[in-house]
Amino acid sequence: MIAEPSSAIAASHQENSVHDETVPESTVQNGSCLRNGNLKTPRGKRKVQEQCENIRRNSSSTRKASQLQNGQVVEAVTLFEVVSVGKRAMQSVVDDWVEAYKQDRDVALLDLINFFIQCSGCQGMVTAEMFQSLPKSDVIQKMTETFDEETGLQYKKFMAYPWILTVTWPVDMDNEDYPLIKPGPYWKKFKANFCEFTAVLIQQCQCSILYDSYLMDTVISLLTGLADSMVRAFRHTSTLAALKLLTALVRVRLNLDVSKHNTQRLYEVEKNRITGKRTNCRLDQLERKRKECEQKPLEIQNMMNAIFKGTFLQRYRDVIPEIRAICIEEIGSWMKMYPDTFLNDSYLKYIGWMLYDKQAEVRLKCLLGLQGIYNRKELVSKMDLFTSRFKDRIVSMTLDKDHEVAVQAMKLLMLMSQNCEDALSSEDCETLYQFVYTTHRPLAVAAGEFLYKRLLNNQGDEEEGLPKSRGKFEPSASRLRILIAFFLESELHKHVAYLVDSLWDWAASLLKDWACMTSLLLQDAEEDGALSGAQENALIEIILVTVREAAEGHPPVGRGAAKKILSVKEKKIQLEDCTKITEHFIVVLPQLLAKYSADAEKVVNLLPVPQYYDLEAYSTGHLEQHLDALLKEVKDIVCKHSDMDVLEACSRIYDILCSGDLAIHSRVDLARTQLIDELVDQLNQLLHDSWHEEEGLCTGEEGISRICSALRRIAAFHNAHDLAKWNLHDKTSELLVFEMEHGSLPVQETLLALRKDLRLFCQICTCYLSHKNKDLSEKAFMILCDLLLILSHQNSSSDEAVGLLEYLPSMSLQSKMLLFIQDHVFTEEEEEFKDLTEEEERTKEGYKLNDLHRRRSLLAVYCKLIVYNVVEMVAAAEIYKHYMKTYNDFGDIIKETLSRTRHNDKIQCAKTLVLCLQQLFQKHINTLGSSNSMELSSTSFMNIKELARRFSLTFGWDQVKSRESVAMIHKEGIEFAFQNAAVEGKCVPPNLHFLVIISEFSNKLLKPDKRLVYGYLQRYIKEPGFCKGDEWHPLVWYRNSLLANEEEESSVTGGIGEWSSMSPPKISTFKRKLSNGSLLETSPAEATNKIPDFQCTLQLASPAGKSRKRLKAQETSRPEYLPFLCPAGPKRRCSQNMIKAENFSEDVGEDVDVDVVGPEQG
Repeated sequence: MIAEPSSAIAASHQENSVHDETVPESTVQNGSCLRNGNLKTPRGKRKVQEQCENIRRNSSSTRKASQLQNGQVVEAVTLFEVVSVGKRAMQSVVDDWVEAYKQDRDVALLDLINFFIQCSGCQGMVTAEMFQSLPKSDVIQKMTETFDEETGLQYKKFMAYPWILTVTWPVDMDNEDYPLIKPGPYWKKFKANFCEFTAVLIQQCQCSILYDSYLMDTVISLLTGLADSMVRAFRHTSTLAALKLLTALVRVRLNLDVSKHNTQRLYEVEKNRITGKRTNCRLDQLERKRKECEQKPLEIQNMMNAIFKGTFLQRYRDVIPEIRAICIEEIGSWMKMYPDTFLNDSYLKYIGWMLYDKQAEVRLKCLLGLQGIYNRKELVSKMDLFTSRFKDRIVSMTLDKDHEVAVQAMKLLMLMSQNCEDALSSEDCETLYQFVYTTHRPLAVAAGEFLYKRLLNNQGDEEEGLPKSRGKFEPSASRLRILIAFFLESELHKHVAYLVDSLWDWAASLLKDWACMTSLLLQDAEEDGALSGAQENALIEIILVTVREAAEGHPPVGRGAAKKILSVKEKKIQLEDCTKITEHFIVVLPQLLAKYSADAEKVVNLLPVPQYYDLEAYSTGHLEQHLDALLKEVKDIVCKHSDMDVLEACSRIYDILCSGDLAIHSRVDLARTQLIDELVDQLNQLLHDSWHEEEGLCTGEEGISRICSALRRIAAFHNAHDLAKWNLHDKTSELLVFEMEHGSLPVQETLLALRKDLRLFCQICTCYLSHKNKDLSEKAFMILCDLLLILSHQNSSSDEAVGLLEYLPSMSLQSKMLLFIQDHVFTEEEEEFKDLTEEEERTKEGYKLNDLHRRRSLLAVYCKLIVYNVVEMVAAAEIYKHYMKTYNDFGDIIKETLSRTRHNDKIQCAKTLVLCLQQLFQKHINTLGSSNSMELSSTSFMNIKELARRFSLTFGWDQVKSRESVAMIHKEGIEFAFQNAAVEGKCVPPNLHFLVIISEFSNKLLKPDKRLVYGYLQRYIKEPGFCKGDEWHPLVWYRNSLLANEEEESSVTGGIGEWSSMSPPKISTFKRKLSNGSLLETSPAEATNKIPDFQCTLQLASPAGKSRKRLKAQETSRPEYLPFLCPAGPKRRCSQNMIKAENFSEDVGEDVDVDVVGPEQG
């Protein structure tokens, strides 16, 4: 019964209100202490207080915990408040409660029950009368009802003589969080305190009140009932409490086993001391204690069984994953603590079943629990059946979609392989080894540990049998051979960086043993144990990757979003490794280059090593002779090879060694100059011998090959070094253009001559676009695009001389480039591959990847021209057509192009999108033969409609920001739909179905703009009465999309036949006016046949007649300004920006047919 509080109750409330909400909002939920408003004497009041569950105990000096709220010190009195604050040691809190329990167990037990109720987030309380008179199920139901009730922040008095219960209701009841799931450090600490309290409670009671058949029976009964509640908070909290109690009982059981064992030993010793039939008091005492130790474990076992059957078996399959995770975590700890009882198949099956749980959190708890078991060899013998049953599942979990689950599964398998003989088959191990190549670094590192301990660190017995004459490096050399063999067998030769990074944390000493690696490489091929050619290639790759990892200190590309910040210790190790690399390879690298100078693959991987040197060591260590040896070997490699990878690596070495701040700069620069002089002289001699003024280049295939090799060498150095003083332009131009007269060019320093050369070079590249050699034509296209991008952005306003170089592509050139993109990017070569071997299949996949990369590069460089206005934006229409079909390959490039062009010019970008849809629609009509046979459900039409939907999604959620663009799309779409319509308006326009396509953009219109677009649509319909029948369905469709959620919606739901009865929408508060204030009057026939004027502006005056303003997103009632929705009328002067937009649009319109229409449409 709820009664109004009396004056005494109000006074009591005022007295104790200081205790409410002392910590974050749900920590103190019990309100004030219980008072009896009918008691008048202090003695009677004190008596009630002693019996109340919220009483301030006499031992407040040890029980109180103070808090500060609103400048006042507030004392916490209940168990919930003390545990929530967490400022006292939990053992002293439990000791106080135990003392209170010994004095009055009903009151203390009621306080404990309220503690569990309040920890669930419930605002109600259990009174002593409820507890004594009602069954446990009624108490739980009462708490549930209280938990779900919503009121304001007020006090309600539940009076049941002689107890008065004060309940505090918070204002915000919408928040369904409860303490265990609330975020923040406070609630995380509360959960830890809650778990600690339950554990300490059993610990402190194990020698006294734990076996009184009252405390544990009541608590277990309550928690079991709460765990079966429909309320998530009760189930979660009570399950956690019950299972923590069971964990604490397991510890008690272990202590009892130890005590029982010790007592039995003492009893046997004392019994052996007794002679004859003489009695002994000590022996009788030990006998009683022995029987007591035998009885207590039975009681503890009964408690454990009650909690396990009443809570665990009901909740391990709970719908809430957090509850399932608690169950699995605790049963794993029981198995480790008390394996004699819990480590058997009857309990292990629950963990095995939950390995298949849908939630990653539960699967993770299973794996962590199993790791604790498999980590102890004495427990593994009991896991045979479990291992055989669930091993395959654990192996498959290394492919889990949750990375942490996959990592822990790999670690568990490593423990199984170490402690379980033959647990993993060779096939399982081979599968797990391959995870060293995965991109997720924690999983790769775990697989690296598995590989190292299973394969590389298990060679002790074999090494002992090796003869000592094989050298000091033999232990490491043996492991390196195993690693090389594994790498070659995996056939992932481009992923050696991933392999090294996976092993770096476990085999760093082996991977940094560069002396051993280079000694293997420098062995003679005739010696025993010498490496084969493939092994040498693999080892050189490993050397390069290990040097890079040691010097840079971060994982390879693809493992980690950014470079990690090194600690002081890691930086120290990095510096030591760099010193070690420098000291060793300065001496050894020239020897390796001399040995492998003829092998391009080996040289390419050896040449990058010097970039990780401390180059000052050449001068500080007086090692110039080794520098000269290195430069000599590099020069010999340049002269021997024509492979671009080798030549670029050599060029990069000269660039690194020629840094201006190094003491060796002059020595390296001299060597570089001498080398380039020799290369240029060689080219001049070849050209002189092969070039004839009248016939041009006259030589055989061998001569052409030598000229190409010389050009490659020079080109490699041209990319990284300044070769201007060698004046190579004339020589290269002669090779490209035979018609050019040798030596007739003027001085190249003049800009006019440079301009002429640039124009000529562009013409040459244009001619090469149609070259029969595909690689050559694509290279010419890339060069042409880069050159046009540079030349089109020369600022002539600041410097007239530089402005002479400005160059924009002609319309014919733009058309050729667009056709090139269509032929080389969006036309994929189809080749049939049948009955391929595994090697041919890999070759095929590699070819596809390289081809995709090539086509992406071509598309990206062309889209860059569109973004930077080098070519007309309307050319992007041909690119956008392929957005859906090639989304997986080029979707990111096309989407970025669309975003950049919209940022540059919203209106022109909108016109480009409409143009793309119009061309696809027109192609669809041409395929059908006529628009009369068009079906809205056809695949081709639905693809166009889906493309329009994708375009609409690119506008985002900000309708104000995209307002003008979307309005332009609707304007252009309506005009196209009614294009070539009959003057009388009785026949269906041929493009009417296009309205269905642009209806995908209707949801991006603001509500006022929908009315404006609808009014613009009405002007193209001369006789609404004739718009009947299924052929006019697209018009109704489009109209409905504009009037959605409007007042006129009811008039369009009647059907197509009601179109004639529809009146134009009411827009009394928005009047259409021209800029001079005259009403707009245009006949429908004029509107149909006349091209709309882009200079005409449309202004909507506000109802209050305010002056014109620009649209602002901050205003709630704002005048509208849309310059597009004016079908006809006299031209008016508008702003400078509008005039510029008009001129640009007219220029684009002149070239639409030339730039955009493809060969299949022309």
